[in-house]
Amino acid sequence: MRLAARPTGDVKPEDWEHVSVPVDAPGPGQFAGRTRVISLDPAMRGWLDDRPSYLPPVGLGEVMRAGSVIEVTASNHPGFQPGDHVVGTFGVQEHVVSDGKGALKIDTSLAPPSTYLGALGMSGMTAYFGLLDVGALKEGETVVVSGAAGAVGTTVGQIAKVKGCRVIGIAGGPEKCAVLTDELGFDAAIDYRAGDVKRALREQTPDGIDVYFDNVGGDILDAALTRLAMHARVVICGAISQYNNATPVKGPSNYMSLLVRRARMEGFVVFDYAKRYAQAAQEIAGWIGEGRLKVKEHVVKGTVDDFPETLHMLFRGQNVGKLVLELA
Repeated sequence: MRLAARPTGDVKPEDWEHVSVPVDAPGPGQFAGRTRVISLDPAMRGWLDDRPSYLPPVGLGEVMRAGSVIEVTASNHPGFQPGDHVVGTFGVQEHVVSDGKGALKIDTSLAPPSTYLGALGMSGMTAYFGLLDVGALKEGETVVVSGAAGAVGTTVGQIAKVKGCRVIGIAGGPEKCAVLTDELGFDAAIDYRAGDVKRALREQTPDGIDVYFDNVGGDILDAALTRLAMHARVVICGAISQYNNATPVKGPSNYMSLLVRRARMEGFVVFDYAKRYAQAAQEIAGWIGEGRLKVKEHVVKGTVDDFPETLHMLFRGQNVGKLVLELA
């Protein structure tokens, strides 16, 4: 799947081009593989815009960037053999030829391939380092996470519970809110579609918010800023409510709360913690094994042609947990 045009606002079908080309054999030091699972992430929308960011934009005519798990089918690389499963940034394509740079062999007997894109992959790493390092979480604190039913949000809330905190999730719809409280152990959930988020936050955080983990931006970020406790930390992970805007991103109008409450607001990019991924994955895997962290995944089965519509699911709020496209 190649990027055919830079989208304005919502991504449209004509912004993509599905191209069929001959499959190359692996050269010296390379391996070839067939894609099994593709990761769908809100950050993908930002990669389509031609503007400076933490990664270069996807170029016109280039294969769409995506994390994925492939199964090796042929190899001239000493580190990878046919039958191996490998996770990496291989893009939205059915067949891959790689030199192995940035690729990691995984054990699918321990967890399914999709989990290495979710709780044991970038989503899990983002939740772990964003909450524990950037958010500097302490036992007994009150944590609020927006986009709480998404891949990162479900993990953030559960890690906060493991660390002995009170956790409130903000999500869209009663079904998602029920998943947060009934399945994942959140102390409370706020349905932003049901009414006044600011009022609900007042009711659920009588002593204020110690850590606010933001995945959505916009009005919900503004509401959370009014509830900060002294020395609170606001973690800026994403702003999915703003990604499809054709107008400039809406910034927070209540930012002076940071001054009044002596709080800080900090953004981060998970790639900065790459040297510590193994440590985080080991700890998360332990929590999963102990039953203290539940893996939530939304698996769509289809082909590469289903990528554009599956991507739209993120921005319509149709997924609970990690969204992946599993190829037949």
